[in-house]
Order: sequence, then C-alpha cells, then structure tokens
Amino acid sequence: MSTQDSHFTVHHDGVAIQVSRGGRGRPLVLCPGLLTTQADLCELIELLRRDHDVVAFDLRGHGLTSAADRYTFEAFLGDFGAVMAESDHHAPLLVGHSLGADLAVHYAADHPDAVSGLVLVDGANPVPEPFLTEADLPEFRAMAEGLRHEFERVAGTARQVLLAPQDFLDLNIEIEAVRSGILDRYREIDCPIHLIMSTSMAGNGDDDRARWRNENWRAGAERLARERPHLSTSWLDAHHRLVVTHAPEIARLIRDAGKATC
Repeated sequence: MSTQDSHFTVHHDGVAIQVSRGGRGRPLVLCPGLLTTQADLCELIELLRRDHDVVAFDLRGHGLTSAADRYTFEAFLGDFGAVMAESDHHAPLLVGHSLGADLAVHYAADHPDAVSGLVLVDGANPVPEPFLTEADLPEFRAMAEGLRHEFERVAGTARQVLLAPQDFLDLNIEIEAVRSGILDRYREIDCPIHLIMSTSMAGNGDDDRARWRNENWRAGAERLARERPHLSTSWLDAHHRLVVTHAPEIARLIRDAGKATC
C-alpha cells in the first residue's frame, strides 16, 4: 500500500488530536512519550516511512494537539484508542517510546487481535523498585518547575507542551503505579515483542542515585525477559531521549522487529 502524506484530526474526550500519515509498506502506529512531539521525532518518522505506512500523532497537550482538562494515564490511553480506531490500519505494528510504550502494551492487552507486534522503546518496564519515592519528590518537583521555562519557550510551535508542572509530577507518580502491575498486562499479549532499551536511562551522572536508576532500569528489562522468554531485547548506549538522538539505529531495529512479525 502506498500513501501520500496527509494530516487529519481525531476528536476524543474534548481533545483535538493531530495525526499524520505517510509512507508505503507495512502499517505502523507510532506513539511518542511524555514531553515528546511528532516534530521531535521527525527524523525517525521519515526513516520509518521508507518501508512502513506510518501513522503518528501528538499526545494531548503536546505539539499541535489541543490542551485537556486532565492528564491521566487512562485519558492518554483513551486518546490512543481513538487514533487507532480512526487510522483504518489492519493489525499494525505498534511502536511506543516511554509513556507511549506503556500505552501500546495496555492497548495490545485489551485488543489482542488488533496488533501484529510491539516495539517498546525505553518504556513499559517492570522495574523491581519504584523510581519515585517520597525522598525523590522534591527532586521531581524541581525538575517539573525547571521544565516550565522550556514549555514557555516553545509555546505556539509544533514542539509545545501544555502540561503544568503539577500535571507532569502527578502523571509520573501515576505511571509508577501503572508499571507496578504491567507484568500482568504482558501476560495477556501473544504477539511478538521487541524492547529497545537505553543503557543510561537516567543519564551518565556519577552520583549514586543516577547509577541506581540505571541499574534498576536494566533489572526491570531483565525481569521482563525472564517472565516472557520469547521477547527480544536490544540495548543502545544512549539516554532516555534515544528516539531523537539515535533515530537511524532505532529505525533499523524497528524494521528488523517488523520482519519477525510477518
């Protein structure tokens, strides 16, 4: 199947979700992560379009998608389902980064016949220990406040993020809770799954907390591999923004994973 580049809007839960479609080949739906937009993923999208019919979209409150009155995991998952329903792709390969990976896992668990395979990039990880404890909340609050200036800098552009700092903090806390039960969701999925994980999810800092977070991240992926032995994993020497910094490598790994679902 061949398609020309097109853009359309999906309306769901009071949100106008901006969707793009283009390329030729196997159907693929790409879901970005928190604080990431289609504009940030432009290199990866163009590479994937060489041999995939790619549907991509901006999350609520991100990029060209409108703001919302709530930013919860269930709200994002509902938007994801609405895009899937409007895309008219039959059993696409789902690719998700970070929060997008968690959304892909939950969608596939709820719709087992609607997906041919999953490629999960640095997300949906059943880490043994939670990243966010009471001791970490001041650090994450400071991080959220620091992001406010970045949000304001790109306001009105394809890279804008409309979440308030408290929305960002609350959503991260909720994602922790969701991931605590994500192994059960994996058990409901029969299609092929490939993980693409970063070796330095929390960066390359020398502080004990960053090292612990990176070790916890690897331990989660290894835990998942033990639970689901047919799952495959690739590790990239990168940080959590690997979909932006390592687009060619990510595209190659997605292409290889897609062949395994044929």
